[in-house]
Amino acid sequence: MSDFLKKTLVGALSTLLSLVIVLAILVGGFLFATSRGPDIEDHSWLVIDLYGDVHEYDTPGDVLGQVMGGGGLTLHSMLDALDKSILDERLDGVILHLSSSNNAGWAKLEELRGAVGRVRAAGKPVYAWGDALDLPTMYLASACDSIFMPGGGYFVIQGMSASSMHVRGLLDKLGVEPHLHKIKDYKAATEMVMDTEMSPYAREMRGWMIDEYWDMVVPAVAAGRSMTAQRVEELMEYAEFEPSEAAEAGLIDAVLYWQELEARLKQDDDDMLRVVDLDTYGDVTWKDVGFKADDTVAVIHAQGNIGGRENRVDPLMGVMMGHETIVAQLRRARLDDDVKAVVFRVDSGGGESLASDLISHEVDLLTKIKPVVVSMVDVAASGGYMISYRATKMMADPLTVTGSIGSINGFFDMSGFRDKIGVNNDHVFKGPMAMLGTDDRAPTEEEWERHADAHWRSFNTWLADVADRRGMEFEHAETLAHGRVWTGRQAVANELIDRTGDLRDAVRWAAELAGLDPAQPVATVHLPESRDLLQTLMSDDAPDADVAAVLRAAVWSSLRRDADQTLRFMERGAANVVRADR
Repeated sequence: MSDFLKKTLVGALSTLLSLVIVLAILVGGFLFATSRGPDIEDHSWLVIDLYGDVHEYDTPGDVLGQVMGGGGLTLHSMLDALDKSILDERLDGVILHLSSSNNAGWAKLEELRGAVGRVRAAGKPVYAWGDALDLPTMYLASACDSIFMPGGGYFVIQGMSASSMHVRGLLDKLGVEPHLHKIKDYKAATEMVMDTEMSPYAREMRGWMIDEYWDMVVPAVAAGRSMTAQRVEELMEYAEFEPSEAAEAGLIDAVLYWQELEARLKQDDDDMLRVVDLDTYGDVTWKDVGFKADDTVAVIHAQGNIGGRENRVDPLMGVMMGHETIVAQLRRARLDDDVKAVVFRVDSGGGESLASDLISHEVDLLTKIKPVVVSMVDVAASGGYMISYRATKMMADPLTVTGSIGSINGFFDMSGFRDKIGVNNDHVFKGPMAMLGTDDRAPTEEEWERHADAHWRSFNTWLADVADRRGMEFEHAETLAHGRVWTGRQAVANELIDRTGDLRDAVRWAAELAGLDPAQPVATVHLPESRDLLQTLMSDDAPDADVAAVLRAAVWSSLRRDADQTLRFMERGAANVVRADR
């Protein structure tokens, strides 16, 4: 056989083998995605490990994050697993593996407490095992049947505090002068750069928020541990407990290592406790546990700082909510006849006003077609409130932070900093207000007055619409706005929202508003849909299109290279056999 024919044959076989491998990957991915789920043994225990970052929903998918094992813990995955465990006859109960090294807010913990209560009400035990416990983790743990921790664990229970960082002194040293216009006194975010300490307004506001948390959290912990709130406060005087001391005080039930807990719960004829972790249990569908429903409510998740077009994870700002991503999901729900109602799940402290307004407008359009119930999580304030208030109804957890109806705008004068490092900007300009907003000098009196006037006009337009939709006078709305934040419980009392409740309550209310039969179960579809690595690699959608295309090319190149090497090895091996036979 000539070299040309041999090379042609090897090339053809290489290409064919590459195609077969890629097809196998695709088929394998499809079969995995459509499989019934993991094989879970009878008498297993669901173990949920509450540790690290806790987002409300899956963070925006990116190839690098998924390759590196991204995704992370979400409130949605935990609530979904706890509610499915009620129906799953293979599970004997749930173990919460708790650590104070998590960033779940009070509202997330409150929703988890509710889910724990539902599991227990269904007759399945829920145990808490914690290596490090504090007041927030105790708030969740106290909802469980029993609390255990190892002998070397950390137990600290103390009062609440609120603090704020101030960098004005640093900016002064750097020669950076902030000129921020805030609406108004209670909009405390500006104080980080404008002041060196907390203002009386910010101190007052943080005080009433702590009072609210205290009034809801401490009695709940006390009730869960069968003691009085006064007794919990007395124990806070001691603050730092050895686990044995915590058990003696009744704050936990026993000092127990994980292996000892396993020995208590395992089947007599088993060597180890049968457990299933949250990631594995996430592959169990509602259909797998026997749940069926005809009607659908869409749950659209909106989390992170609001800004830009696409949902993404910013290296500096963290999880970002893009208006085009959220608007697309709202429009999708509006046009889908199978979706009878929508729950708009908001977990955001705000951000860009333009992006917030664009999302809010799409919510308004959706309410004209289908009922929309907002479900607020840890925070739905400032821009988070702006994207919510045009919904049909608004609901928040009692411990949600909401409101902050206010605004911040302005400039930074960087000229002093540039002087320090020997940099100078020069300009040629023409026309009035040409230098408005420059960072090369402080604004003039005329520029600042014009900026402040425009800022107030924009804000008052928003506040007038809030007042109109909430059925209150503008003057009364002002007493609730100007940056004031409220718990969900306070927001109901102030008529800024309609009810308190969790996600399940919001889904039921949305279904009721849509006229669905309350006796029939309702299915939920969660948007934006999460993507696994395979789906991301095969997608050309922004924002991962370029990265995905490069990785697809890299995968294809790698497969071809491996196939070429395999065929060359086979060819050399065959030749050696022939020579040996000779």
